[in-house]
Formats: sequence, C-alpha cells, structure tokens
Amino acid sequence: MALPTGKVLRILADNLERRKGVVPLSPKKATAWSEGLDIPRARETVIYTGQMYQLIPSINSMTHWMAKFEDLKLNNLFDIGRSINKVVDLSWFMALGSRREQKTYNSLLRNIVCLLKAARVEFGYLYEKELYSGALLFDEGVDEIFTQQAHRVYEMLKTNGVKRVITVDPHTTNMLRSIYPKIISGYDIEVKSYLELLAESNFNSTKPLNLDIVIHDPCVYARSENIIDEPRHLLRNAGVNIHEPELSGKLTYCCGGPLESLFPGKAHTVAVTRVEQLASYCNRVVTMCPICLAILRRVAGLDMEIKDISEYLIEAHGI
Repeated sequence: MALPTGKVLRILADNLERRKGVVPLSPKKATAWSEGLDIPRARETVIYTGQMYQLIPSINSMTHWMAKFEDLKLNNLFDIGRSINKVVDLSWFMALGSRREQKTYNSLLRNIVCLLKAARVEFGYLYEKELYSGALLFDEGVDEIFTQQAHRVYEMLKTNGVKRVITVDPHTTNMLRSIYPKIISGYDIEVKSYLELLAESNFNSTKPLNLDIVIHDPCVYARSENIIDEPRHLLRNAGVNIHEPELSGKLTYCCGGPLESLFPGKAHTVAVTRVEQLASYCNRVVTMCPICLAILRRVAGLDMEIKDISEYLIEAHGI
C-alpha cells in the first residue's frame, strides 16, 4: 500500500511555508559545516548550499520511517499529524540524522570551499540567512508554496546585496538558475555551479590519483543544466580514468532519489537497478549530487565505493 501522497505533500508544504524548510534545520545545524573556514559573512558573490548536503542525514532518517509506514494503513494518522504539525514541528523526530552522517556530509561542503579557495575564487556566505530553495515541492508540483519560497529566497538575496551565487548541488543550481527566472519578474542573480568555476580555472592536480572510476551523472545537472563535461574535465585532470556507463550524460539513469518522500519502496528498486548498472563497469562510483550520493550509498554492497566528486578532487590537489 502506497503512502497517502497528498497528505505527505501537505505536511512538507506546511513546513516550508511556516518554517522555511521541508525538513526544518536549526541555524546551528545548517551552518555547522562552515566553522573555522573564515568565510566572509556577505559579499556580492556568495556560496549557496541551499542546505542540501546538510539535509541528507535528516532525509535518510525520514526515508527510513516512511518505508516503515508505506505498507501500514495509517492514512488517518497523517491527517492528525498534519493538524498538530501546523502548531508544533513533528517532522523533527522522523528526521533525526546521526551525528556521524552529519559530519560526513558537512565535510563535503568543506571540501568544496577549500577547492574554491585553492582556485582563488572569492566569495562570502550568508550563514543563518540562507534558505532552502524549495526544490522538492517544485518537483512534486506544489506550485503555490514553491512560488512563495522562490520569492522569499530572491528577496533575501537582494536584501543582502548578492549579485552572484556559487551553487554546490544540481537541485539548487536548477532552481536558482533556470526555474526562478521563469516565475520572478526581473530576476537578475547570476548563478554558476562550483564545478563550472573550477573547470574554468587553471586548477591543476598535484597528486594524480591513477584510479578507475565509473561516473553517475545526476539527472538535473545533465538534462536540465547541461553540466556534463565539467566534472569529466576535473576528474581527468585529477588523474582519474573514467568509465562511461551506457546510460550517462543526458541519457543518465535516475538514482531513485526524487521518489523517496512519497514512494520509498519504488525509490529503493530504482537505486538498486542503477547500482547494478554502474557495478558492471567499475566498483568505484563518483557522483556530484548529495541525493544521488545518499541513495546509492544506501543500497550499494560493501564491495562498492561511492564518493562525491569533491572527495577525489580534494585528494588529487593535495588540499
């Protein structure tokens, strides 16, 4: 039996409307990754995480509980839960990610900052002012609440004097670069992925890795933003021999992640299929999306090594 999708979406929409995130994070948890990096508080150019890497431990926890609920007849409880959740945030107990996972995903953001600094890219960070982009509700068609969030994000950027944004994941890149301009009149924020900036820089590896890997292209980067060549350029420059699966680039196969919040069982099946496809080429997998990374790691066997691209780049550049 499937989850009551409409009721789940209404709870997530309530959270975004009332608490500015589908799975609300405290400012302390959202910004903990930046401690000790001495990133200036605000500039015309800022790194924008969209809270995606920070959310992964909570998403993993929530997916675990959703999978347990999927085959139970609990539709009425979702109605009760939504009513209570409007007053008191109940999603926190389902989204208590482990500290170990939080540290792991925070370290990936730290990698990205160190890589940008090594490439002599100057930027600031909005810290507790940064907001979630609303990507999940856009994907699920909850247009009214998503549009409100898009305007909220844009107003926050303009209020803080931001003109250029460096994004770190495909979903935030797509929202801020391709979707927001369609719904916000006069939208004028320049948006680039950190992968594009690194690929444009004279950024040479100091410790070639001499590794074979198979690449998994995130759907949103490849199909929506045409960010395909940049990660390959960076990996080859890092001394990596790239294996291309048959379904790669614009024909990439989904990791299953977008289904997680509504159809966790189906998401698991899709992810297993993708891991099997990748494993037929190499047991080392690289991706550039926190959602892809999380779900592929969740279903992969112990003989598979699945890493974020920043983990390879940070090692190859001796940072």
